[in-house]
Amino acid sequence: MTKRLSADDILPLVACLTPQERLRLLRLIGGRPGADDGDAYRTLPPTLEEFSSDEEPLAWDAEGWEDLG
Repeated sequence: MTKRLSADDILPLVACLTPQERLRLLRLIGGRPGADDGDAYRTLPPTLEEFSSDEEPLAWDAEGWEDLG
């Protein structure tokens, strides 16, 4: 089985690319049809801390409005 590459493995390779090759790589990455956040989260699910909060989500929008009147 082949070894998966890490960002530390890939970054030196990207640094060696010419500006034209970097642009092409960015277009290939960004233009992948059907790619969405779901693909990323299936590969690496979010941690418990990523979306956790002790407050109600509606309370985030409600804070600070008392002082505007």
